[in-house]
Amino acid sequence: MTTVRRLRPGDAPSYRALMLDAYARHPDAFTSSPTERSALPLSWWQARLAVEPLAKEIVFGAYTGEGVLCGATGLSFETREKARHKAQLFGMVVLASHRAHGVGAALVQAALAEARSRPDLRLVQLTVTQGNVSAQRLYERFGFVPFGIEPMAVAVGEGYVAKVHMWCDLRAT
Repeated sequence: MTTVRRLRPGDAPSYRALMLDAYARHPDAFTSSPTERSALPLSWWQARLAVEPLAKEIVFGAYTGEGVLCGATGLSFETREKARHKAQLFGMVVLASHRAHGVGAALVQAALAEARSRPDLRLVQLTVTQGNVSAQRLYERFGFVPFGIEPMAVAVGEGYVAKVHMWCDLRAT
C-alpha cells in the first residue's frame, strides 16, 4: 500500500537521494542535472520542503508500506500578481520498481487536490519529454491537455529533447 503526504524539511535527505537518482537515470526528463543539484546544501532541499502556509512550493511524497520514499512531485505557485492563477507541476518521479502500481496517479491526484483547494488557482501547467507516452497519458487521464511543443528544451549529452507543454483547467470536471 502506498501513502502520499506532503514532505517536510525532515524528509529532505530521502527526497534529495530520490531526486539525484532520478536526475542521473533520466537526464532527458529533468532540466536539472545531478551535478548541479548535488552541489546544493541540504538546507536548499529543506527550504523546498518548508511547511509555512504560503510556501512557494509544496512537494508530495509517495511512501511504501515499509516507509520507503518511492515517488515525488511538486507544485510551484506563481507569486507575480498577473500570474497568481497558475501553478506548475514539477519533479515527477516514481521509482522503476513502483511504476504501473498507481503511484504516479496518486501523486498527480494529491497535487491537483492541493491546487483545487486554493480558490485563486485556475490552472496547473507542466512539461513532459516528447515521446514519454506513458507519462503524457497519465497526465491526460487527469485532464491535462497539450498546448505546444518546445523544441530543443533540454540539452542532453550532445543532443536535445523537446518538451510537450500541458495544462489542466482546475474548474473543469
